[in-house]
Amino acid sequence: MTTVEDALEGTTPLAQKVRAGGPYGSTEALVAQMRAVLPELTEEEKVQTLNAHPRIGEDPRRLSTRSLREQGGDTLPELERLNADYEQRFGFRFVVFVNRRPKSEIVEVLRRRLGRSRAEEMEEGLQAIVDIAEDRLRS
Repeated sequence: MTTVEDALEGTTPLAQKVRAGGPYGSTEALVAQMRAVLPELTEEEKVQTLNAHPRIGEDPRRLSTRSLREQGGDTLPELERLNADYEQRFGFRFVVFVNRRPKSEIVEVLRRRLGRSRAEEMEEGLQAIVDIAEDRLRS
């Protein structure tokens, strides 16, 4: 059986609401429920869900084993600075589906996304959380 814990980091409002709708017999059903729940979250719940995700480029000692495997263990000072700029501008963490891309590529993505609206970024980050969860479930 596919579980929420296999897919999402922490006990977020998204995870709690999806868990309440379970159990799920397939990865497809679980991912579909995640996508269905996203629009139902309040603004505060969306921010809590985004902020529960580990920062891209976080100190490797502070990452879960799963996040470390996905992100790699290297750090970039510029990524740390851009993360701080992003969080100050939007009020929540930058979330992107790394998909095993190098951090130098993620720096460019983060730079571009700093020019977008808060609403666009919130939607993009939440969709990325589900994309990451789906990848974890299929791995």
